[in-house]
Amino acid sequence: MNYNWDWGVLFREPYLDWLISGFLWTISVSLAAWILAFTLGSIVGIARTVDNDWARGIATCYVETFRNIPLLVQMFLWYFVFPELLPYDAGMWVKRELPMPEFTTAVVCLGLYTASRVAEQVRAGIEAIGQGQRNAGLAIGLTPAQVYRYVLLPVSYRIIIPPLTSEFLTIFKNSSVALTIGVLETTAQARQIEEYTFQGFEAFTAATLLYIVVTSVVMLLMKLIEGRVRIPGMISLGAK
Repeated sequence: MNYNWDWGVLFREPYLDWLISGFLWTISVSLAAWILAFTLGSIVGIARTVDNDWARGIATCYVETFRNIPLLVQMFLWYFVFPELLPYDAGMWVKRELPMPEFTTAVVCLGLYTASRVAEQVRAGIEAIGQGQRNAGLAIGLTPAQVYRYVLLPVSYRIIIPPLTSEFLTIFKNSSVALTIGVLETTAQARQIEEYTFQGFEAFTAATLLYIVVTSVVMLLMKLIEGRVRIPGMISLGAK
């Protein structure tokens, strides 16, 4: 193999700045989308466990719709199709005047898609507690909202820390799909470096290492948190 290795290209300008910029965009998209996903996913997950048939039905439709459409298709729908469905003035604003339209679209798409997955984790956590604690809370005079606030949610969130960690790692890795609509995140910058220097191995190795470092740090941090808040008998002893 006569490939001309040149690792130094990663430390030369402007390629180093491109990698740093792409990494920061990846972090920004992931964190903003996760805030949306966690907040909305919690609401939808709770709605799937309440006694109101309408709330459960709407929440179920949301989950089944967003979870079963490929993320790439959703990204294109939000970026190319959604503005065309709006009234003319609103559509033109979205396409021309919306601040950072690519970033905003990526955050909304990733957030709504991941919220459907987070909702299922929240629902599973609440249902894992069982009906006994819910009935006990109601028996001592708590309202249904207070039962969720003081009994079900504090326990369920501690139970679902491992799957929530997986969902955050997934949203971090899925942020690479944003390159398809023009967000210059880590993967997009690695491709750009390859196009300018023809050093594709070096560029994508650097991008891979950045992903590995972040995911490893997150897994270590969440493992420590899981071990601190675990409920004996309800969370794996491997979290010790």
